[in-house]
Amino acid sequence: MNTNLLTPAQTAPAPTASPGPVRATDAPATFLAVTTIPVGTNPVGLAFIPNGDLYVANSGSSNVFTIDTATDTVIGAAIPTGTTPAWLTVAPNGNAYVPNNISNNVTVIDTTTSTVIATIPLSGGPAAAAVIPSGNVYVSRFGANSVQEINTATNTTIGAAIPTGSGPVGIAVAPNGKAYVANRNANSVTVINTATAAVITTILGFNQPNFVAIGPSGNAYVANIGSNNVSVIDTTTDTIITTIPVGTNPWGITVGPDGNAYTANRGSNNVSVIDTTTNMTVGAPIPVGNQPIALVVAPNNKVYVTNIAGASVSVIQFDPTISSITPNTGPVTGGTVVTITGTNLTGASVDIGGNPATGVTVNATGTQLTATTPPGAAGPADVTVTTPGGSTTLVGGFTYFLPVHATSLTATPALTKLFPPHVYFPFLTATLTDQFTGLPVPNQPILFKAGSNVLGIANTDAQGVARVNETLTLTLILLNHGYEVSFAGAVTPTAILSPSSASAPVVEP
Repeated sequence: MNTNLLTPAQTAPAPTASPGPVRATDAPATFLAVTTIPVGTNPVGLAFIPNGDLYVANSGSSNVFTIDTATDTVIGAAIPTGTTPAWLTVAPNGNAYVPNNISNNVTVIDTTTSTVIATIPLSGGPAAAAVIPSGNVYVSRFGANSVQEINTATNTTIGAAIPTGSGPVGIAVAPNGKAYVANRNANSVTVINTATAAVITTILGFNQPNFVAIGPSGNAYVANIGSNNVSVIDTTTDTIITTIPVGTNPWGITVGPDGNAYTANRGSNNVSVIDTTTNMTVGAPIPVGNQPIALVVAPNNKVYVTNIAGASVSVIQFDPTISSITPNTGPVTGGTVVTITGTNLTGASVDIGGNPATGVTVNATGTQLTATTPPGAAGPADVTVTTPGGSTTLVGGFTYFLPVHATSLTATPALTKLFPPHVYFPFLTATLTDQFTGLPVPNQPILFKAGSNVLGIANTDAQGVARVNETLTLTLILLNHGYEVSFAGAVTPTAILSPSSASAPVVEP
């Protein structure tokens, strides 16, 4: 029997055969921790606080550090606790409850100010805390073989200790209100009715069970240190329905918002990923720091892992995925605000057609981002999202098109004297304007006609003005009482210019 909460006991070696069922489609997947955050000595438990930051209990330095999950850096001063803080939790009232295994008490921290507001005496080597449906907190007592309820309104213990098996550690509460307590030394799980604080049953068949997590279906996943696997409990019947091989000595387990379960494998320095819909491992275990012992998953699916022998927290961010982009078309000039939906998008940059998009913002869950398209060439363009965890490309995901711009032509009157015919100004002029931009359109042919007679064709200059000589065609202009100009339309690198026309009379000054 192991009497030390945080010291490994003698355990079975890792299996030399296949690590168990692995989804074939995911077998090639390999991931690495994208960053490592230095924290205090011998970090153990982690818990998210209401503002999204992360508390880390450092058992060796007897304090709690705060990690800013936006920057993945430690912020603020260390928060003092009792001796050997272990697995903490945060109650609905926003207070954090930190069991201190050696000093036999629970530190209560106001997470809005990161200050200690109470210390609750609790003998028996408090180990792990978990919130129950009433909003109160259960704390396992590793040396007293029991669970104690704490009233979070008064920060006092209430009721009698609830008996468990020997060496209780992790606690998880299923949607049906049952609490599942992993009894490491008894190789059992105690099931408690949290409404009555009474033991319902004891489930046998584990090997040094240390921590419990609840999957999306309501099943309980129990990490077995001694057998290098995870037992799955049907929380309706309270029976083990399957066992999943993982890495060596899984101490911690949690379930993320994606529905996957993650184990901290202390003996093999890695994290295993379990698809809870198939109860099979996904890909290869993910290397982390030295002796990972606990882990949590953020709403954006980033995994934070405490490395008890490494004085650090490893951060795992998985490859991004793209499921859609809306809208998926826009003008070649860029400036289209698009929404990309997918997973693991936190920290993303976006390239469209090889050019960087601007104004990238990602939602809190990492499942959606908005960005503004850069200019691009007409036709389909690849959309690439890159994060600290990797990159993914949606081939031809966005199509650039040439926008249609209306144009306008204005023609100046022909200034002539009728009798005798005389030209006052030698040129007829027409000005072509892009009505969308309001700018003159250069280098476009303008046709000048008088009735059915072509007077000439001239290209517009930088000011959008085209000119033809009036002197040689004066008679035709007089016979038709003026002239007409027309632009047939054109395709430019940035727009499709629509046709336009105009006419001008003969004016005698």
